[in-house]
Amino acid sequence: MSAFLSYLLNGLAVGCAIALIASGLVTIHRVTGVVNFAQGTFAVVAGLCTSSLLGLGFPHGLSELAAVLAAAVAGLLTGLAAIGKRGTTPLASLIVTLGVGVLAYAVEIVLWGDQPRSAPGLAGSVTVAGAHIQTQHLLVIGVTAATFVLLALFFGRTYLGKALTACASNPYAARVVGIDVRRMGLLAFALGGLLGGIAGVLVTPLRPISFDTDVTLIVNGFAAAVFGALTRPVIALFGALLLGVAETMAAGYGYGSHQLEVALGLMIIVMIVQAGRRSAISEETV
Repeated sequence: MSAFLSYLLNGLAVGCAIALIASGLVTIHRVTGVVNFAQGTFAVVAGLCTSSLLGLGFPHGLSELAAVLAAAVAGLLTGLAAIGKRGTTPLASLIVTLGVGVLAYAVEIVLWGDQPRSAPGLAGSVTVAGAHIQTQHLLVIGVTAATFVLLALFFGRTYLGKALTACASNPYAARVVGIDVRRMGLLAFALGGLLGGIAGVLVTPLRPISFDTDVTLIVNGFAAAVFGALTRPVIALFGALLLGVAETMAAGYGYGSHQLEVALGLMIIVMIVQAGRRSAISEETV
């Protein structure tokens, strides 16, 4: 029972990191209609920056903050490349984000090499009902919870947040009232980079980061985002937690080499069930 609880708590921490990636995808897609396949790159950039800054002797806190800001800048630059030119279609922008991800591989290899890097996090562990959980996992869960609360306050209480929500709900009406939809799209990309950066600095102490780690991150993040129909961050959060727990359970009970397949298979089943319920509801309302 203690092993099960340990896998569950660790899975929740993994799911929280996935949720941050997914929330960045949802934020960008809601405002711009673009699926940003460079989202995992932002986490990798932040993780590698954190490792380098700590290695140079910079203190914790400052290193992570600088790394997250670097990821936000990377998000903004990706937005400029993807939607900077007016009239660019969402499909063309999607292809641009794929190109940015490939370009990032080359840049990361030049700057950091092709070997995985890690960074020290919070040491120690705590015992919960007989189950041991790393302190870093608790930090991931706490920071993710705080981030989602701050996002809710940002979108619900601030002018910029309400402007982003307006662009997501009805971009044409947003233009009529004077909101620059393109500028809001760039802000969404920067915010997506920020969220990806937070995921990166939290995950790097738990698992080594290399230039190609973004593949696993974007696959998991996209699956969770699709669970929320790429529009509902809270539903994407639940999907990410489900993914994280499924992967950790699969690894813990001897299926480590197939944990991604197990998790994605579970997500497909859930989405099929969801689609069936929507069809039933639609038929009832006709």
